[in-house]
Amino acid sequence: MATRTKPNKQMQRQQRQHKQSQSLDMRTALFLASVCGQTYSQFENKDGLFLVPRDYSVVGSFSANLYDYPDQRFGFLLQSDLCAILAFRGSGSAVDWVADFIAQQTPYRHVKNSGLAHKGFSDIYASLRQQVLELIAKLPPDKPLFITGHSLGGALSTLAAFDIASNTSVSDPIVYTFGAPRVGDPKFIRAYNQQVATHWRFQNEYDIVPHLPPLVYQSPQTKKTYYYMHVKGEVKRSFRMGSVSGNHILSSYFADLTREEPLFAGAVCAEPPGWCPIAD
Repeated sequence: MATRTKPNKQMQRQQRQHKQSQSLDMRTALFLASVCGQTYSQFENKDGLFLVPRDYSVVGSFSANLYDYPDQRFGFLLQSDLCAILAFRGSGSAVDWVADFIAQQTPYRHVKNSGLAHKGFSDIYASLRQQVLELIAKLPPDKPLFITGHSLGGALSTLAAFDIASNTSVSDPIVYTFGAPRVGDPKFIRAYNQQVATHWRFQNEYDIVPHLPPLVYQSPQTKKTYYYMHVKGEVKRSFRMGSVSGNHILSSYFADLTREEPLFAGAVCAEPPGWCPIAD
């Protein structure tokens, strides 16, 4: 289920410009951060209700079913006449999920000879992959696709972008992530950076999550050592919110972007209440 909000012609103009240049655009980032916020609403609302910008429609939603958890909503695909947005949800908590998911590495099996990726993130993506690809197949092949996510959602966005760019007709997805952790080993990163042309990775220097897993990670179970790197496109941000969680949550990233584009943020958040990820 979804509820519509006001049109955003400014965003549409930005999308046209971005399609041409694929350069970093802070207004696009701010709008996509708002969309990311709705992935949490979708998860938290029992009926899956979330808000959708006017001129966009819901192509479909997707969920993961793995480990000891029942089927959980993890995001959705939206489209307008001009573009599509694939959005992934982060964890329900700020940083505890890093310990919960398996930080060992496994071959990224969706692209041949592409190195190793975080096993926990890869297991989640594998659980929802078919649903995502079926949704992507409904899009016109020439429609620009933005992929976005916060925290764990940023990691899933990275895995999905690599897969989509390699195995679908959407060869040039545009990726914006916020507070994302490291996802793979050096071979994976090289392959990803070559295949995915545009990735902007927003990272608060005081956010602990982008520093995880550590560059060198030793499994406590097997004692095997794994190496992690970030994908390209770092957009360094710097803000302190008084706590580990506050430095990471999506509303803090949104507030940081709002300081750069206050008038645009005001237009985006004008209605309805709850559309933007604003802290209580």
